[in-house]
Amino acid sequence: MTQFNGKVVLITGAGNGIGREAAQQFAARGARLAISDIDEQALESCAQRLRSGGTEVVSMTCDVSDSGQVQRFVRETVSHFGRLDIAVNNAGVELSHAKLADVTLEAFDTTMAINVRGVFLCMQQQIPQMVAQGGGAILNLSSVAGLGGAPTMSHYAASKHAVIGLTKSAAAEYGKDNVRINALCPFITRTDMLERTLDLMPDREQALVRLTAPAPLRRAASVEEVVAALLMVCDPHNSFMTGAEIKVDGGFTAV
Repeated sequence: MTQFNGKVVLITGAGNGIGREAAQQFAARGARLAISDIDEQALESCAQRLRSGGTEVVSMTCDVSDSGQVQRFVRETVSHFGRLDIAVNNAGVELSHAKLADVTLEAFDTTMAINVRGVFLCMQQQIPQMVAQGGGAILNLSSVAGLGGAPTMSHYAASKHAVIGLTKSAAAEYGKDNVRINALCPFITRTDMLERTLDLMPDREQALVRLTAPAPLRRAASVEEVVAALLMVCDPHNSFMTGAEIKVDGGFTAV
């Protein structure tokens, strides 16, 4: 339980869902944390909970699509802790579901700005620090939608394919500098985002059964299950994995 003892871990989108659970699990394993979210109230709630447990925390509201805000967040992290060992680029959005011809330009642009530009901007600030200190690990949150087609989610799928492209390219570029960069690809997960989507359905439970039926395990992942894989990828002992797309998908891509 102490494999991250003293490590400085940065997490975007830490106010809810996978990011919040990741922050809690890293803290439980001895990490020092820098967390951000665009939702100030959710971020502060997460930060207070971590501090009450004795974790050293830097928190800052941050729109990851804004280069200035990203630069300030990473700079403040390094100024406070002196280094950056692990970065989890988790912030993302999943907006309207529609066939490609019906996706609005606004939905497309917003999805790309947060899911792709956000990861790009974060890595641009994180990588030089890790190179300068002799290494580090970055984990970008993609999706099984980044591994294949996703009907009625073309703009989201495109953004998550792009995350994998950024991940693999950067991993190839910075491996010689001991910077490991991987992408995590979860299936449908029981996050607040999913719950809001299900609330729009006439029969939320039947909708969930239909959505998860293609996976052999025939259910959604829990946030805890996704974060267990996330921790494994970031573990300092897992030092020979880079450029990988790690599937946490209940067997969805196996069939």
